[in-house]
Order: sequence, then structure tokens, then C-alpha cells
Amino acid sequence: MTLAPALALTMGEPAGIGGDITLMAWVNSAPTLPPFFVIDDPARLTALSDQLGLSIPIQSIDQPEDAALVFSKALPVLPLSLAETVLPGQISPGNQPMVRASIESGVALVQCGRAAALVTNPIHKRALYDSGFNYPGHTEFLAALAGVETSVMMLASPQLRVVPVTIHKSLNNAIGALDTTSIVTAARITADALRRDFGIGAPRLAIAGLNPHAGEGGALGTEENEIILPAVTALRATGIEAVGPVAPDALFCERARAGYDAAICMYHDQALIPIKTLDVDHTVNVTLGLPFVRTSPDHGTALDIAGTGRANESSLIAALHLADRMVKARLARVA
Repeated sequence: MTLAPALALTMGEPAGIGGDITLMAWVNSAPTLPPFFVIDDPARLTALSDQLGLSIPIQSIDQPEDAALVFSKALPVLPLSLAETVLPGQISPGNQPMVRASIESGVALVQCGRAAALVTNPIHKRALYDSGFNYPGHTEFLAALAGVETSVMMLASPQLRVVPVTIHKSLNNAIGALDTTSIVTAARITADALRRDFGIGAPRLAIAGLNPHAGEGGALGTEENEIILPAVTALRATGIEAVGPVAPDALFCERARAGYDAAICMYHDQALIPIKTLDVDHTVNVTLGLPFVRTSPDHGTALDIAGTGRANESSLIAALHLADRMVKARLARVA
């Protein structure tokens, strides 16, 4: 019997909590998880497992196809050797090329069908920047690897889905970069993904305003009338059910959330503050617009607690489950 491809999980920043949550996800939840393999250094995971007192069996695999056979009895690892010894909480510049290589390997495997989807552990952006990494974050790097001109970051939880139109920019630069075309592009990619990956036949989008009270008819800002409303009009003209601009302070209450499937937000914190407030432990980062499924836990490297056993693996578990559901939703549309 041919087993379905497993999920590929990247190493992330080795000095952060990626290894911790990977090990804890397997030891605490393996029977309920979709099979996955880690692109990582087996020696560092074995040492970390011992440090955490978990004594997890780590098994190197020669090829991704072996992961599903191994997963029930050991954590499958596709080996990637680190250049420097890892000390939790202490960034090693010499290991940054391997952080990047883990992502590149995962993308290559999922693109050729040897992995079902890509799940990424958190990276340390500053450490990567210092090593010559020229992308703002995972989202932009994955788009480049996939040859996609535009990708979109969604944060998804059981209570809410949000998409920031501008992502890793200062607030001043984000407002300056906002335009009608960007809003329309992000919303269209989101609507397509909701149909393809989430099984929502007729997606409903709420388009957030930028200013207090959605500009108060121009009294508190003109972006709503000049930039956001034309985007809503353009989306409706293509058949997408979009409403807005909606006053941001009223957009995320329970009653409002019942009226839409995703909120299109104008900048990073407008999207991330409400969803993390609602459910930080089960929020998942999803990259939309790629030819493959990619999810990630929605938190950083947490260098201060790496190697202590205090990390919470819930977001990684949610990312693994969501990746599996998205893959199955895509396959169901093809069948």
C-alpha cells in the first residue's frame, strides 16, 4: 500500500523554541497528528530531547517517503547538519545558512510532491538579515522560491481569519504603501484560498477602514474614500461579497465576526492584535497564493525560554492540523 506523503516541517532558528515544540508535539500528540518529518540535525534534536527530559526516539530517514512508516514509533528527521553547536537562546551566525537550507529543501520537496505541505518553525529575522538574507520574512521568501509574484499572509484561528494588506513595514511606511490595487489583490487571493483551501463556496470579506470610525466621512482621514472604498467597489464588481470600509474598532467583536469569513486589514497590528488576543495559542500563520500549502505557528523564536520546557506547542499542533485539512480540501476539489 502506498502511503500519502507526510508533511515537511522545517528546523527554524535552532537556538529558539522550534526544536522544543517539535519534540513536545510528537511526544504529546503523535497519535492524533498527521505524519510529518523534520528537516533538521538529528544530533541537536537528540541532545535537546535529553535536555528536556523527554528521551524521544529520533530516527534519521533517507527519503521523505519513509516518514509515514516511522512516525508512529519515532520522530522522523531528514538530516541536515549544522555547522556550529547549538546553545538554546544563543544565536549562532554560522548556522543561518542551514536555517535557510531547511526552508529551501522543504519547498523543493513539496513542489515535487514528495511532501504533502510545508510547515515552518519560527525563524529569527535579524539573525538571517545579518547573514545576507534579503527578504522581510518567510512569506516573501516562499513566494520567491515558488516563483509567485504576490503572496498573502493570513492568520487563522477557530474564531477569526485576518489578512494584513501591508505586512512587515513600519506603521508610517505601511500607510504610505497602501493603495487600492494592493487591497484588491490581497482580497482576491484570500477569496480564492477560502474557496480552494477552506471549502467556503461563497466567501464573505470584511474590508477594514484605516482611520478611527472608518474616517468619519472624511473628517478623520481620506484614505477610506480615496483608497479603500474603490477597492470594495472593484471587488463587488468581480462577484466577491465584500463589505466596508468597516470601522476597525467594531470589526472584531463576536457579533461582527459572524458576518464574514475573513477580515482584510490595512496593516500588521490591525490584523494581529485582535486574533492573538482572542486565541494566541491556536492561531496559525498561513501563506496564501502559493502553489503548495504552507502553515506556521504564529509566534516567534522565544529565545528566552528555549530549552527550558516552558514553550507551548499548541500553535504548532494547530499548524500541522490546518496544513493537513488544507491539503485534503485541495484534493477534494480535484477529485
